[in-house]
Amino acid sequence: MTNPDAQPAVTLVCTDPVYRLQAQALAENLQISLLEDASLPTGLYVQLAAAGLSLHDAKQPQQGGVRVDFADGSQAHRRQFGGGAGQMVARAVGCRGSIRPRVLDATAGLGRDAFVLASLGCDVTLVERQPIIAALLADGLERARLAGGEVAEITARMTLVSGDAIELLADWPGDIPQVIHLDPMFPQRDKSALVKKEMRLFKPLAGSDEDAPQLLAAALQLASHRVVVKRPRKAPELAGRPPSSALSGQSSRYDIYGIRALSKD
Repeated sequence: MTNPDAQPAVTLVCTDPVYRLQAQALAENLQISLLEDASLPTGLYVQLAAAGLSLHDAKQPQQGGVRVDFADGSQAHRRQFGGGAGQMVARAVGCRGSIRPRVLDATAGLGRDAFVLASLGCDVTLVERQPIIAALLADGLERARLAGGEVAEITARMTLVSGDAIELLADWPGDIPQVIHLDPMFPQRDKSALVKKEMRLFKPLAGSDEDAPQLLAAALQLASHRVVVKRPRKAPELAGRPPSSALSGQSSRYDIYGIRALSKD
């Protein structure tokens, strides 16, 4: 979940005429300007090309762009070698034995944790309220599904909803999620170079999720079994609310707010 009010001016760049109509429709949907010259942007911009949709900063071209890619790179490595159901996020949401809860990821971002859970067999609904980030995620999901194979099967268990999570959770139209996963923006998170780059690009768009306490309250009202909140390991509890239990790693922590025990359906 991110704050749309924090969004700076962003433009869409498309220099390939093959994608011109798609770019025009996307620019209209996002209500941003479309440029056909890659040298024109002066700040944040998204680029539509054969490789997909990516986010860039014209002031820092050396850092490259950010693109959602479920098939290759870090996501592929994590899927193959990340530890499966032993990963902290899987344990936090309650994956054990044959239990694979129905999860709502209310702060979807780039969809990494959601993809891990879907790869383990969970049905995951992703909510992202920042339109640019939601567009990046939608593009990554579409490319994964078109690619076919195992990655397409995994992303078939992922459903993206673009909108404000607090409002959506207050009047949720679908099946009640057993588990709600929250990962609000927080300063000084993971120190890896990749995440640092993403955070530099996302921070102007996302803000700091100052309404995260309200999101936690809405999640606790909706989830049938538990709410899990990802935090930096030494960060205070969200809204000062003590969890039922917690899982801690080297850099992050999952606070678990239990409602009732998960069991096999």
